[in-house]
Amino acid sequence: MTATAVAIRATPSKGGPRRGRTRGASGWVYLLATVLVAVCVGPVLYVIIGGFRTNAQITQDPSGWPAPWVASNYTSVLGSGEFWIAMGNSTISAGATTLGAVALGVMASYVIARYDFVGRGAMYSLFAAGLMFPITVAITPLYLLVRNLGLVNSLAGIILPQIAFALPTTIIILVPFLRAIPKELEEASSIDGASRLGFFWRMVIPLSLPGVITVGILCFVTTWNGYILPLFILNDTSLFTLPLGVQNFASQYSVDTARVLAYTSLSMIPALIFFSLFEKRIVGGLTGAVKG
Repeated sequence: MTATAVAIRATPSKGGPRRGRTRGASGWVYLLATVLVAVCVGPVLYVIIGGFRTNAQITQDPSGWPAPWVASNYTSVLGSGEFWIAMGNSTISAGATTLGAVALGVMASYVIARYDFVGRGAMYSLFAAGLMFPITVAITPLYLLVRNLGLVNSLAGIILPQIAFALPTTIIILVPFLRAIPKELEEASSIDGASRLGFFWRMVIPLSLPGVITVGILCFVTTWNGYILPLFILNDTSLFTLPLGVQNFASQYSVDTARVLAYTSLSMIPALIFFSLFEKRIVGGLTGAVKG
């Protein structure tokens, strides 16, 4: 063996210790992520599994597994008209809010992103400032406004404010998407005879579809889980959304813990399924907004 080969073999690898530190850091990151996932998912699994137990099992061992598994709690809730009424109200509220917020958000974002006019920056800052005012802060004046409009105890009384509070997030996400569309594309469309409205429908909407889907999903899930606004606006049980339905059901059957857990589980499942199906769309949309 030559002296050069011995020297090469004796020279320590520069990437060895660094590579080891990188692997150690990655291990801690995965461990922390696993703990956070367990903290978030654990209560949800406990509620879902608790619906398959009896009250006696919950009293005897609150953290145990169903023995045996009982499905009567879920079938009882699914067989009640109260649950389906609340489900329908939540679907109408979340669907109408999502359509309104996305439609108005796309149009407002298009103007802010593509047109130069006095006060454009102030308008964008105004919508950005809306992110700092949660609905809980404005609930009292908002209730007075809804009452003066005669919309108390109606689904329209919660749909319109929800659209207003969803617009800041919608616009903040969509404006970067619309700004990223090349101006040359708009000029080429105008040369071909397309109007501004035609360019908006034929080019802007398809190109910004990832962002539109993202804001639509976020708006739907947020509205579906909304509790404070329906609590103040709705008094009639026939208009209750699912969060209010859970509260009303729990007050009626406070001693039937297993049935309450089943009702809570069923109210969570639609939003969980909806969010899980479009999770990649949400991540992709938010990534595009940051890059834009």
